[in-house]
Amino acid sequence: MGQGKGPLAGIRVLEIGHFVAAPFCTRLLADLGADVIKIEPPGGDPIRQWGKQLQGRSVWWSLHGRNKRSVALNLKHRRALDVVLRIVRECDALVENFRPGHLEALGLSEEALRNARADLVIARISGFGQEGPYKDRAAFGVIGEAMGGLRFLTNHPPAVTNLPPPRVGVSLGDSLSGVYAAFGVMAALWQRDRRGGDSRGRTLDVALTDAVLSMTEGMLPEYGALGVVKQPTGSRISTAAPSNAYASADAKWVLIAANSDPLFARLAQLMSQPELASDRRFNNNKVRVENVEELDSIIAAWTSRLAAGQLVQVLTEHDIPCCQAYSAAEIAADPHFRSRGMVTEVDDPLLGRVLHPGIVPHVCDDAGRIRWCGPDVGAHTSEVLAEIACLSNTELDDLRNEGVISP
Repeated sequence: MGQGKGPLAGIRVLEIGHFVAAPFCTRLLADLGADVIKIEPPGGDPIRQWGKQLQGRSVWWSLHGRNKRSVALNLKHRRALDVVLRIVRECDALVENFRPGHLEALGLSEEALRNARADLVIARISGFGQEGPYKDRAAFGVIGEAMGGLRFLTNHPPAVTNLPPPRVGVSLGDSLSGVYAAFGVMAALWQRDRRGGDSRGRTLDVALTDAVLSMTEGMLPEYGALGVVKQPTGSRISTAAPSNAYASADAKWVLIAANSDPLFARLAQLMSQPELASDRRFNNNKVRVENVEELDSIIAAWTSRLAAGQLVQVLTEHDIPCCQAYSAAEIAADPHFRSRGMVTEVDDPLLGRVLHPGIVPHVCDDAGRIRWCGPDVGAHTSEVLAEIACLSNTELDDLRNEGVISP
């Protein structure tokens, strides 16, 4: 079952992770064909209890655990160590996201892992990294987003409200660190295995805080060079105008990005106010930013007279970048997403028909695919331990009886 199709077919990855970051990393690798073996406690990854449930099962898990083989193993049992190391011998990489020191406490230090497989690539994801004064602090994705500067930037503009800074809406800090870890795993494997490579295993240290900070564009350079603290701007872009969300007649939000001079001239023409393009308040981007409140009021007065569908249609006809702020329903119905396979109907044997986002990136001529949905806890325990760890039926029964594995 582990043999996939795609550019990563033939690579085997062991995941000893939970919640979001490490599982997101390995899902990306599995989607592109890697054989991912996920070790879970007998009760399963806690994420199985998150989100909306159907028939007592997490619908999110259908996506989060897809294309992986699940092995239910009690890592706290003294006999589990040998089982893990047997699997490691047949793996190219290991991905984990526990607090620093946790794997070592289980007997799975880097030394032990490399004694089992000398060229193993080990990706370690944690809140603050494996080194530094904060390394032992507890963290989740939201903590990485806060320390990395994102939560400050997604706040409401100054003096607008006393509400707390909004969350992005998904576990962005976790997912970003998962993307970086996946990229790092492939870079390390390429260096290990390429022609003329060094055949060495490497350890990757990915911190949630680092991953978020690396995405904050000019925030840090601007402070270092100019002493300027980049401020929240709400739905606008602070350096270009117009670029904002505007309300439609049917109470939808439509994003309009007409922030170059030619684009703004086309927008002004479309609004039947062509004189705005030559108005000294709006005739170049610098002055449009300076007068953005007045400009946005003019545009909002126009958008409020048209339904969102009409707005998008006429703006698109005039080649002005725009889109309605999509909900899940609009995403599911969009023909572009459907045509690219980014909204895909899959048959989940545990849940029935489910919609999944497709596989990114689209690899032409060697695409990955959704081979199966997130499995039950331990669905592949016997299969993996017989195939990879080379355990006999008698040994498997013995481990079950002792509570080391299930089912």
